[in-house]
Amino acid sequence: MRIHANDALFCLVDVQERLFPHIRNNEELEKNLLILVKGLQLHEIPFVINEQYKKGIGETIPSLKELVDEYPHFEKTTFSCCKNEPTLDAIKDLKRKFVIVAGIETHVCVLQTCIDLLEAGLQPVLVTDCVSSRKENDTKVAIDRLVQAGVIPTTYESLLFELTVNAKHPVFKEISQLVK
Repeated sequence: MRIHANDALFCLVDVQERLFPHIRNNEELEKNLLILVKGLQLHEIPFVINEQYKKGIGETIPSLKELVDEYPHFEKTTFSCCKNEPTLDAIKDLKRKFVIVAGIETHVCVLQTCIDLLEAGLQPVLVTDCVSSRKENDTKVAIDRLVQAGVIPTTYESLLFELTVNAKHPVFKEISQLVK
């Protein structure tokens, strides 16, 4: 099943200041997320930004916050973004088939969000190199479970080129520069 830019949106899950330092491989995760976000912006993909209990966990990390500040933000206390009614309404209002998902933690908020997206009749696309947890096994088991449930796994580079389709696409050169 091919993912098209005009039928996709991006859901960023809980990449927040107080949790992020405890996440496994957080430096690589931050680098990957920045590339993903910039590439999705080149494709003019709509974003939905989620933050879990900001009073306790803080804001989106500064490097991402400056890139995503203009998009709708939703604070939640539920683990799944979809159990927060305003978030799910925003996702449904965009009328897109594919929901590209990245963030933390893979085995809690990301997993529950993807399962609920499936139950809502949407197709989650999990960017596997743009998710993580504190423990490696939690990430691995969550990804395995999500793939078995019907979530499409991908990597940021694969996804960005899939959305680009063709070397003659207007953003091809910029995407190529991002992933170098």
